[in-house]
Amino acid sequence: MSKITNMSFQNKTVWITGASSGIGKGLALAFSNQDANIIISARNEVKLKEVKAACKDPKKVRILSLDLTDFSSFEEKTKTAFNYFNEIDILVNNGGISQRSYAVDTELKVDQQIFEVNYFGTIALTKAILPYFISKKDGQIVVISSIMGKLGTPLRSAYAGSKHALHGFFDSLRAELYQDNIKVTIICPGYVNTDVSKNALTADGSKFEELDEATANGLSPEEFANKALKVISKQKREVIIAGVKEKAGVYLKRFFPSVLANVIRKVNVT
Repeated sequence: MSKITNMSFQNKTVWITGASSGIGKGLALAFSNQDANIIISARNEVKLKEVKAACKDPKKVRILSLDLTDFSSFEEKTKTAFNYFNEIDILVNNGGISQRSYAVDTELKVDQQIFEVNYFGTIALTKAILPYFISKKDGQIVVISSIMGKLGTPLRSAYAGSKHALHGFFDSLRAELYQDNIKVTIICPGYVNTDVSKNALTADGSKFEELDEATANGLSPEEFANKALKVISKQKREVIIAGVKEKAGVYLKRFFPSVLANVIRKVNVT
């Protein structure tokens, strides 16, 4: 991975969730290239060890297993994360799960599972770290949302709902934390070539187990991570990192919603 210049992450401590593969792994490698201290979290410790070994300086990487649905563990996990480097500067909320099913077919337990991970897991971990950030009057919270946080498409009802909810929560939180000098950055990826579609939940909660065409043709995790670090470094409020067609959808939603509605009915999202 090429090193990005003009960054300010050297010796900063960054905690990344969902770091065992895909975007999370890409971010871990990119931050490592910037000489940051990194805490990588996910459920799969074997894959986390592979990510650590791939980093520029594995000695500056710590592994902290984390299940985003185990809310009761977050206070203790946050203490452990802090003790690794006696500091946390940036929390990157990246962990999440996608969907490939029609709303009418999707069992309610699947909608709940998606929200448990994507929404409640994210805000619960954020709330666990907030007292520390507030006490030191500094910190940055990064949320990896999605284009689906700006619009909705077929086969993504619960996923889009969970991402829309994140925008509402973190827009409000940003305003509340302004006086405490805590920054909130929301990044909306379009398609990124990861296993997100393979791991996506179907109507009964089983995995989709396929790499869909749009995902396969998306940005590489490396390309996304390079762009994301620039956004995080500048402490932007909200940025879309996506292809031209995906960005066009967001602008159509804003200025020509009826046009987008007609397009969305016909678009192939798998």
